[in-house]
Amino acid sequence: MILSLFTLNAHSQEGQLSYSNFDTWITRSIKESVLVGGNTRTLYEVGPQGTFDGARAFTNQGGCPWANSNVYAKVGGVVKTNVSVYPDAHAGGKCVKLYTHVSKCKAIGVINISVMAAGSLFTGTLIEPITSSSNPMSKISVGVPFTKRPKAIRFDYKYYNNGSPNRIRETGFSKTKVIPGKDMGGCLCMLQKRWEDADGNIHALRIGTMRVLFDKNTGGWIEGKEFPIHYGDITRESYYRSYMGLYTGENAFYAKNSKGVNVPIIEEGWGDASDAPTHVTVKFDSSTGGTYTGTEGNTLWIDNVKFVY
Repeated sequence: MILSLFTLNAHSQEGQLSYSNFDTWITRSIKESVLVGGNTRTLYEVGPQGTFDGARAFTNQGGCPWANSNVYAKVGGVVKTNVSVYPDAHAGGKCVKLYTHVSKCKAIGVINISVMAAGSLFTGTLIEPITSSSNPMSKISVGVPFTKRPKAIRFDYKYYNNGSPNRIRETGFSKTKVIPGKDMGGCLCMLQKRWEDADGNIHALRIGTMRVLFDKNTGGWIEGKEFPIHYGDITRESYYRSYMGLYTGENAFYAKNSKGVNVPIIEEGWGDASDAPTHVTVKFDSSTGGTYTGTEGNTLWIDNVKFVY
């Protein structure tokens, strides 16, 4: 059967994603456990202007299709938060600021865990509270229902990269590891045709693809940049790169099935270029080298996301 996973209202106008000018935000005030300092932290979510306070699981508000990597975690009864996504000023309004940093957890005044955390903004939902650090992708449900076929995605952006030739991997449970290769920000726009089998597994064909990486400082804002969405099997095209490929195995994204269980999305292959999608995933990241990997300080700002037809 064709999947309809979310009741989110993804369209503020025909063929567009709501709340994509990022001018209104929800603030969350959460007091962390005394064991890790007992501080009160402010988390930010895109949505209608308002508050959502307390150590409780956040759900998308006002039909907003956007979620992010700001998290409320509760592990072994200990409440901890992470903030990597912020509102910032742009063009008389607000934008999204995605920031890569090392999150340090202090227990009774002693630093015992350091984790590299990237800022991420995506269409879908985050499943709170986070109860472990294993398999972070299994904690998010990506994509919202979408049946249009835009020719491009357009947005304003600014990117800062500190120029380091290497990245750092910090998981909190092993020694810091240097990963060769420059850290980069990025954007993914992925159109899929999804269905669910009798066992609750989610399958998909890739209908449309846009994937871009940012490796250079822009110096300022790039306004209204359009990135084309390519349809069908693009693996033989001159512009194809390996990072545009299917997400399978350990790299698979997750989504909630009709039973409310978050399961891997099995991308079976490439759909026909004329197919209609059922879902769209738009995802922005300040670092793209994998979970717990990045370069501290790298920052991506995003604003005014629109589809072009």
